Amino acid sequence: MGICASSSKRQAPEQDSDETVVYVMDEQGGAGGEEDGGGAAPAAGRRVASLYSQKGKKGPNQDAVILCQGFGMEDGVFCGVFDGHGRCGQFASKLVRDYLPFKILSHRNALLLAGADDDDDPAFSDASPSSSSTDGSGQSSPQPSPAQMLEEWREACARAFEAMDSELKVQANGSVDCNFSGTTAVCAIKQGKDLIIANLGDSRAVLATVSETGYLKAVQLTTDQKPNVPEEAERIKRCNGRVFALKDEPSVQRVWLPDEDCPGLAMARSLGDFRLKRHGVVSEPQVSHRRIGAGDLFLILATDGVWDVLSNEEVVSIVCATPRKQHASKAVAEAAAQRWRSRYPSSRVDDCSAVCLFLRDQDWAAAAASRR
Repeated sequence: MGICASSSKRQAPEQDSDETVVYVMDEQGGAGGEEDGGGAAPAAGRRVASLYSQKGKKGPNQDAVILCQGFGMEDGVFCGVFDGHGRCGQFASKLVRDYLPFKILSHRNALLLAGADDDDDPAFSDASPSSSSTDGSGQSSPQPSPAQMLEEWREACARAFEAMDSELKVQANGSVDCNFSGTTAVCAIKQGKDLIIANLGDSRAVLATVSETGYLKAVQLTTDQKPNVPEEAERIKRCNGRVFALKDEPSVQRVWLPDEDCPGLAMARSLGDFRLKRHGVVSEPQVSHRRIGAGDLFLILATDGVWDVLSNEEVVSIVCATPRKQHASKAVAEAAAQRWRSRYPSSRVDDCSAVCLFLRDQDWAAAAASRR
């Protein structure tokens, strides 16, 4: 079943301004719920993923997290992490969280329908791209190759991110000023055995997998789109943007307007930040595909509040050491906050948010043992 805004179930929070983590289920998935921090997830959600967001010490929590079940197909899943920045960052991240999943699915369905029209095939199915579907005669119809499927999802994500950016621009003229505010977005879409990752900004996706010899590995699936990446910096400079670090932060490259020492954005791509859009900061996501393998255990999406202080390997180890899967993302966020306090005692702790999408039902120890 394809999830849509009218068929999903969400429980309204008591205080909209405090909502950070959102669960969306389809009509057969049970009740949805929302939490800020440590609230319990719906039972169906706990079996699929663990979500948690911990407010830092910099002001309002500007992170937002979402899990959508029944996304694109009956057992399809969408999960995303969004890290806002700027004066209106908390509003930008939540707007993107609430609208982007449905924009992606809408554009994906439009592409499928257009393809069906081109093939003179009136049938439309939410069947997994990794399996065959049947038409009205009961005969099997071929599904797209992985390359074709990736291109379809890439186009759907590119269109959805562009539409979302336009939506924020409309908001910039109203109550949410996104001229110098915006958000990252890292999203995972699971369709059967296929994973599609769309990334914009400096949040990150990391896969935990076990090798054939039984070794646990952390595989980074996204690139941090920061101004220190040569291709990103070159694009910004071609558009007359400036890239340099402040004297008291020599390791942090930032993006600046041509003739003003502002805003000092620490990422090269984002949704929002409209004063920088004409100077090389873009809203085009990088989209990749992975076929889930026998050794793949879980996928972690997290904001830079986590990755700035914990390595990929440390995060994977923390999840594996957590006795109850539903507490995995909370363990990651709390470990990151503790590392912030110990490593940077004079700095304010950043917001720390994570999603752990489980790809296997086995516990981690049993999964590793089965690969030996």
